[in-house]
Amino acid sequence: MGVHAALAVHPDSGRGAAARIAGTVADRLRAAVDRLDLLVATSVAESQALMARSHEDGLDVLVVLGGDGAAHQGVQFCAGSGTALALVPSGTGNDLARALGVDRDPLRAVDEVVAALADGRRRRIDLGRLGDTWFSTVLCAGFDAAVNERANRMRWPAGPRRYDLAILGELAAFRPRHLVVDTGARREEFEATLVAIGNTAWYGGGVPICPEARPDDGVFDVTVVGRASRRELLRMLPSLRTGRHVRYPGVHTMRAVSVELSGSEWPVYADGEALGQLPITARSVPGALTVVG
Repeated sequence: MGVHAALAVHPDSGRGAAARIAGTVADRLRAAVDRLDLLVATSVAESQALMARSHEDGLDVLVVLGGDGAAHQGVQFCAGSGTALALVPSGTGNDLARALGVDRDPLRAVDEVVAALADGRRRRIDLGRLGDTWFSTVLCAGFDAAVNERANRMRWPAGPRRYDLAILGELAAFRPRHLVVDTGARREEFEATLVAIGNTAWYGGGVPICPEARPDDGVFDVTVVGRASRRELLRMLPSLRTGRHVRYPGVHTMRAVSVELSGSEWPVYADGEALGQLPITARSVPGALTVVG
């Protein structure tokens, strides 16, 4: 039996970049599969309906052409199922693609997918689980979630620079709050600025907030930034892009399979998507997702 694949296209990803290359990506994929469904969606509900229809027809591989928001929807569909996920990044952040070692150029990335499909290369990675929602990269609360919220409202600039400007915009208003981190084996209380639970290292378009996190080791890496003044945060910002922030005295790290966060009503984001507010409990689910490559 041949490979039945679907290409999920989110036209607005990368300020229209996905729509501009969708035809070329589809043509290259058709050379490697027996059937290719083209799923073009402008809303989450529409995307879910199209994916479900392909799944009923025996879908083997879902190829997502888009950014982290599109990848997040693909993860919800493929997690715990027999459908493998492949990524062709064309968004502004592309943090899951970065963690999986996918080429940042979408046309080179689709060629990698084609080669992997021809060779039958697939692997399993871990996911985080929050209630009924899966996340593949980083769950965050506090200052970084507020930055994410602000960045999502911004229309300019594109890419990581948007996140940097959102950080500066949040500095004036944000204050540290009480945070409780409970891993079952360890319970810590902080006056904290932010907390990040990493299934992978990166968020915010390439910020390695949990620099040692790996998507196939069965555990989360947790980073907590304690009480920090605006001046201290500004001093720390350059180190965020290198992962050296974990060397600061006020930064705490730990590893855990399950993490409960409470203490303040901070907003919560995961994979760049709003997922309510604290308190929450997230758990790592080993091997929950099959990826191509």
